[in-house]
Amino acid sequence: MKKKIAAVLLCASMVFSLAACGEKPAEKEGETTKKEQEKITFVLDWTPNTNHTGLYVAQDQGYFEEEGLEVEIVQPPEDGADALVASGKAQFGVSFQDSMAPGVAGENALPTTAVAALIQHNTSGIISRKGEGMDTPKGMEGKKYATWDAPVEKAMVKNVVEQDGGDFGKVEMIPSTVTDEVSALKSNSVDAIWVFYAWAGVATEVAGLETDYFAFKDINPVFDYYTPVVIANNSFLKEKPETAKAFLKALKKGYEFAIEKPEEAAEILCEASPELDKDLVLASQEYLKDEYKAEVEQWGYIDPARWNAFYQWLNENGLSETEIPENAGFSNDYLPK
Repeated sequence: MKKKIAAVLLCASMVFSLAACGEKPAEKEGETTKKEQEKITFVLDWTPNTNHTGLYVAQDQGYFEEEGLEVEIVQPPEDGADALVASGKAQFGVSFQDSMAPGVAGENALPTTAVAALIQHNTSGIISRKGEGMDTPKGMEGKKYATWDAPVEKAMVKNVVEQDGGDFGKVEMIPSTVTDEVSALKSNSVDAIWVFYAWAGVATEVAGLETDYFAFKDINPVFDYYTPVVIANNSFLKEKPETAKAFLKALKKGYEFAIEKPEEAAEILCEASPELDKDLVLASQEYLKDEYKAEVEQWGYIDPARWNAFYQWLNENGLSETEIPENAGFSNDYLPK
């Protein structure tokens, strides 16, 4: 009998010990889950602005964490986000279809792919002081245009000026990198500047500066290309497609939050980057809430016809050293449905 009681006590002791031991792995499991969050580096194209709001919202609201991801947002190096993503030091980054062109095909091709459109339509165009005749491209004749002297940029300006019946040769090209459009226009140092209206154009409104503006896509539809876009490293996409999809799923939630709650999203961006002008961020966010998805149902979708039309224009005008093949440089395969 004593042996039987001893055996029972021993079994009970073993069960208790196993149960107690079972508690420790549960605690460790929680720690392990945290440690096993996959690290992702996302490189911006510029300082934080409303093009990036959904990214900061996804981080702030825990959407990345829900997908098992730990995302670090970094500033671009001097040679840009494309180079860092191509090197594999960042899995994702922000780029633009026009600036991607030299690396899409040929010997200088970069191992990157555009996997999502941050904004559905090209919101860039030419801004000028109101009433000086530059509300259409022809009005740029005899005026000082701030150029960054890029072949594609100059070809686009030439195209819209000539489509409007103007003489591109009469446009005064002033090499200048404008960082403060309001000051540049107010000082008369230049007359016309290429801007992305969602930020620099809205900045003139916030500053109370009256302007004229025309969008490139309204003059020539081929210029309704994708800018900006999320790019990803090709090796990463091949090796970890599910991770890429998880990242874009979380990012989609961030941008849909910004669409539905622009003021709250603007506050999140300002908290992450307190150096930003809050009035500008709020106004820009209000403008972009209707531009992130525009008329499409699927956030991030890239229309092959529009993508190919712009690269075909580059091919036809000798603006690409290597002919860019159809459907090169982008994929919708990683987007959440």
